Amino acid sequence: MTEDAVLNGRVKLRQAVAGYRAGMDAALLAAACDAAPGDRVIEAGCGVGGALLAAATRRQGARFVGLERDSAAVELARGNVALNALADRVEIVAGDVEAGFRALDRPVFDAVISNPPFFDDPAALRAPAPEKSGAWMADGGLKAWTGFCLKAVREGGTITLIHRADRLADLLALLAPKAGSFRIRPVAPFADAPAKRVIVRATKTGKAPLVLLPPLVLHEREGSGHSTQAESILRGDAALGW
Repeated sequence: MTEDAVLNGRVKLRQAVAGYRAGMDAALLAAACDAAPGDRVIEAGCGVGGALLAAATRRQGARFVGLERDSAAVELARGNVALNALADRVEIVAGDVEAGFRALDRPVFDAVISNPPFFDDPAALRAPAPEKSGAWMADGGLKAWTGFCLKAVREGGTITLIHRADRLADLLALLAPKAGSFRIRPVAPFADAPAKRVIVRATKTGKAPLVLLPPLVLHEREGSGHSTQAESILRGDAALGW
């Protein structure tokens, strides 16, 4: 087990050395959450709480629920909530995204955030370590995750997802029947390299035209650190605006 500091030390995160570990994707998802005071936000598949706790720390007036099916991750996430003194605004619920939102028996939320498993075809991925397979492989496919998100939010509520750039067309096709007003932020490792991630914001029943936003570039070619913009976001000094 390690205890890591994120958001420039504002959040402490205990996570297993060998299991799936929250990293850049979780940090970017948290930065993309723009919940207003009083909003209720759910994260589908919260793991040990990397994105959830950072988002809650950034958005002091909002309330958060994290849904996670892995029992070990649930216990770690609950411990991390207590470690960061956020129990008054953050709740961890044991449950499976693939069971559907109705299984939670809760009112719809104002927003949902998620970093769905990147693969739903075992043939497309070398077998991950058993402790990581649940985070990398979506048994019910991306359709189950987008379906959960669409059911989890009210009309006019937002869905924010981070995923592989090569699945962008699939994400849009799955969300489009019930959501729109898409805003897409490519995330590229370097300014001259193709994006490897996309952060997609959709509004349930939204009708506005799709907007392709300027990319977030993570690294400069000179040096080994993050770009100025990425560093500012990771430290919590800036949000990933829409």
